[in-house]
Amino acid sequence: MDGAAYWLPVIWGVILAAAIMIYIVLDGFDLGIGILFAFERRRDSRDIMVNTIAPVWDGNETWMVFGGAVLYGVFPGAYSTLLPALYLPVVTMLLALIFRGVAFEFRVLTRIGAGSRSAFWDFGFMAGSVIAAFCQGAIVGGVIQGVSTTEGSFSGGPVDWLTPFSVLCGMSVVLGYALLGACWLIWRTEGALQQHCRVWAFPLALALLACIVAVSIWTTQLHAPYLRRWIAWPNILIVAPVPILVGVLTAIFMWGLRNRHHITPFLCTLGLFFLSFSGLGITVWPHAVPPGLTLWDVSSPPSSQAFELVGTAILLPVILAYTVYSYRVFRGKVTADDSYH
Repeated sequence: MDGAAYWLPVIWGVILAAAIMIYIVLDGFDLGIGILFAFERRRDSRDIMVNTIAPVWDGNETWMVFGGAVLYGVFPGAYSTLLPALYLPVVTMLLALIFRGVAFEFRVLTRIGAGSRSAFWDFGFMAGSVIAAFCQGAIVGGVIQGVSTTEGSFSGGPVDWLTPFSVLCGMSVVLGYALLGACWLIWRTEGALQQHCRVWAFPLALALLACIVAVSIWTTQLHAPYLRRWIAWPNILIVAPVPILVGVLTAIFMWGLRNRHHITPFLCTLGLFFLSFSGLGITVWPHAVPPGLTLWDVSSPPSSQAFELVGTAILLPVILAYTVYSYRVFRGKVTADDSYH
């Protein structure tokens, strides 16, 4: 295999990975703020938390839709195999995101009057965020641990994904998103709420680091090729920077938190997510459906991939420009006097 038949799936694999990573970056702190509702009980602080994401939260999920479209259009073999294998967590995640979106609007609209239901919708916003984050982690864990296939089609059961490993991945994402949310609020708020987030960030960072170590070690034990990818010579020279940089970023994170920096903890947490995602990508490469189907096994014909690449080359800059513009317009500290929502 050479030429377009080889390189187009590689290019699309990079685009899909970038879309997933951008979604994690943008929607991670968004979901994390909902998770932190479990710790912040003051209504005025919750309102400030919501106001930091109100102008951008729905646009963040554009990247999930884009990633799903790429999977469906470019890697139909992966779509048709992974969807039945992960149907339960995918549907649960979508329902949680829908309920979370409803709660986001209703928590304000139901506040007025004697029969206020805002406490119920605050709980709904928190529960939807936790469930959606857990399902995203469980889906990643379900893919990494492998999917049973026969002649390119899913041949397992509907709950094969539910294992101790996928549960650990789900818990890791919940903790990671909560840390992202806390660090986002350290950057975007001030006063008592910012101080609360500094207090939450330290134990959340320790818990996330423990999860990164546990998932990393466990992943290498799932399949023999995974372990060889990390310890075989000369691969070890290529992958060694990943754990080293995790240690460096953790040290910078703790230094920034102790010295009361505003943006350093957030940037370091984004870096930890990027390194963790890169580590998982290195582990499963070039498989789209581990452990048997590669990118080339599940991709559409080269002519279709080339046609969709033209459309993406036009659409992607528009989405990126809109995203950057939105965050630029609504930059800066958010206080109780701001009322986006």
